[in-house]
This record gives sequence, structure tokens and C-alpha cells, in this order.
Amino acid sequence: MGLHIFVDETKERGLKLAAAVVESDDVAGARQTVGRLTLPGQRRIHFCKERDERRRSILTAIRRLPVAVTIYDAAAFRCHKQARAACLRSLVADAAKAERLVLELDESRLKADRELLNLQLRRTGLAGQLRYHHLRAKDDCLLAIPDAVAWSWAKGGEWRSMVHPMVRDVQRL
Repeated sequence: MGLHIFVDETKERGLKLAAAVVESDDVAGARQTVGRLTLPGQRRIHFCKERDERRRSILTAIRRLPVAVTIYDAAAFRCHKQARAACLRSLVADAAKAERLVLELDESRLKADRELLNLQLRRTGLAGQLRYHHLRAKDDCLLAIPDAVAWSWAKGGEWRSMVHPMVRDVQRL
């Protein structure tokens, strides 16, 4: 049974990258659940643009999913580029058992991400084993999970408490 990892970040209070792990057998069901959360006319769930009441509803639903999240906290880095590189290096090292890695696409980071990911995959011996893709959030609804968790973790308080049961590990880089 393989693992799928869905990755998004927030820059609030320093870079935090959330990696949501879903087992292959659970991906279809998770997609159905998250897909039902998308409102009519909405192309995707973008957590920072939702109202608080809706955020609570979304978090309640995704907390029921069989998902484990790792937070890579690079707030100690002053430079975003270095912070993201540190997060991605740690992510690849942790993704050895995954069959698929999906990162939310940001055209401005695509080239640098590919270079770093390919280098790390070669260094860790995972080249040809771990497939990664950069996708727009509208193209894979499961990217809403790390989006929601990263935002909530960075906000703290009630929001962090709501996602805490899903978070299996926090790596401070």
C-alpha cells in the first residue's frame, strides 16, 4: 500500500509547509469528502479566503479523514528561498515510502523546486521511485488539506487546536 503526500505552505509568521499523508486506498474517499466541501461555482477551497464558520465546517470534515500531517516549520529562516529549500530537503528525506508527492503549483518557484527536488531524490536514492507533481489546487482537491492545516497551524489558538489531532510531527528547521 503506497502513500500519497499533498503539500502546501503558508508564509504567515515565517514559512510553514504542511505535508498531508494519505494511503493509496483512502485517496478516492478523501477526494469525495473534500470535493463535497467545495461550494457550487467554487473552483477550489482556498482556506484563507473562507469565512470562519465555513473554516470550522471544513476542518471538522477533514479531521474525520485518515490523514496524518507533518509540519515543517522554517520560521527561523529569514530568506524565503532558503526556508523553502530546507523544508523540501526534509520532506524528501521523509517521503521515502511514498509513491506520489503533490505540491501546489506556484509558477515563480517551479524551476527552483524541480532542481532542488531532483537533486534531493538523487542524493537519497529515490530518483525513479518517488514521483512528484506540481499541480494547481483546482486540479487536485486534496491540496485543500495541507492548505487548511498550514493556515490553521500558523494562526494558532482555536485554529491550531482544531488541526492538532491531525498533526503527527512538527519539524523545526
